Amino acid sequence: MVNAHANENLAAQTEKKVLIVGDSLSAEYGLTRGTGWVQHMSQQAKSESVTVQWVNASISGDTTSGGVTRLPSLLKLHQPHIVVIELGGNDALRGLDMNLTQSNLMRMIKTSQTAGAKVLVIAMQVPPNYGANYLKQMSAAYEKVAKLTGAQLNQQFLKGVADDADPLKWFQTDRIHPNENAQPLMMKNIWPQLRKMLQTKP
Repeated sequence: MVNAHANENLAAQTEKKVLIVGDSLSAEYGLTRGTGWVQHMSQQAKSESVTVQWVNASISGDTTSGGVTRLPSLLKLHQPHIVVIELGGNDALRGLDMNLTQSNLMRMIKTSQTAGAKVLVIAMQVPPNYGANYLKQMSAAYEKVAKLTGAQLNQQFLKGVADDADPLKWFQTDRIHPNENAQPLMMKNIWPQLRKMLQTKP
């Protein structure tokens, strides 16, 4: 007969921990608390009986440089199985050199992998008015870091949201931050890929 403490220990061993290091898109900026895509993902995982502990360490306004600075202590504190990196949008909005963004993403991925975590990088997008060349550089930066490190790449985060003909349908009045209606869509664009990562043995 297995006692209750043994069951608790077994549950602790099988529970995966996911650390999300992002910016306002993951920090529920302008949204009612508990309505962001991370919370929707937590609910989705429960509905599918996928046992996960979620740590959302996202900060509005954060850049990849901020992520590089914050990540080591977060890894040490939480010891996650998977790290989701959702950064780079603010780098672009500030017109920062995309080479720096790429370098910072590389550092974050390698630091996470060295700590024993698998990594999912969410490719960020900027409005079309930034120019085709900048958009191309940005997309290439995410693809390159994923290829060089073996990290998983998600390029679907804002599919059905940012490409809608009516920007007011899915965005807050600033036309930058997705609204509450968009959050379930954003979650669905990530969950299948993340679920597969959770089910794959290290």
